[in-house]
Amino acid sequence: MTAPVKLRQRIVPAIAAMAVMAALAAVSWQGYRAVLAQPVKRVVFAGDLDRLPQAELESLSQAVQKAERPALEAVRDAARKVSWVREASVRRRFPDAIEIRFEAHEALARWNERGLVSRRGEVFAAEDAGELPHFRGPEGGAAAMVAEYPAFVTAFAPLGAAVRELRLTARGAWEVRLANGLTVALGRGDWQARAQRFAAAWPALSEEARATRYADLRYPNGFALRGTHNR
Repeated sequence: MTAPVKLRQRIVPAIAAMAVMAALAAVSWQGYRAVLAQPVKRVVFAGDLDRLPQAELESLSQAVQKAERPALEAVRDAARKVSWVREASVRRRFPDAIEIRFEAHEALARWNERGLVSRRGEVFAAEDAGELPHFRGPEGGAAAMVAEYPAFVTAFAPLGAAVRELRLTARGAWEVRLANGLTVALGRGDWQARAQRFAAAWPALSEEARATRYADLRYPNGFALRGTHNR
């Protein structure tokens, strides 16, 4: 068998296979277009739904169903505006439905005067968050505060009072307010060593000293309580 014949025997099946694939692709595309042309009669929600306001979901569903051939990208943009939503994905479901899958924020704390901050360190707007600690910090500082927060909880656990408010200044100084009303100024740098020293000394303080409302830990070898002498 000559070389040209062998080459033709390889090329012809390949061309035939490509033609079949092209035909299947055309059929698939026509089917996809047919699905998109169908009116949307149902909107199906999936994913993290517990925190999402039912009223906003109902409004979104009605808006999608009333729209004539709604674009999936436009539906996704609208879904992302629902309170508590971090991300949303959208797909058509044959023959007449759109499925919207949500990923919701998980709130860790309140943020400044308005808003919330998630466990990912993302600031977002939402209502009905329940009882949460309050973070006050500079713009762009939320992620750093989320990262440090567990260390603050651990450091002040020996005092028997939860962290109610965490503050971070633009210069990087930390301040904590505890559930017992005590405010602790920690300053910048290695605050954990200062906090550990303070927590270790706390049980030995007098009842009067422990009734103080302000503790200043910004000392190299001790701390000060408002209305008391340096230690």
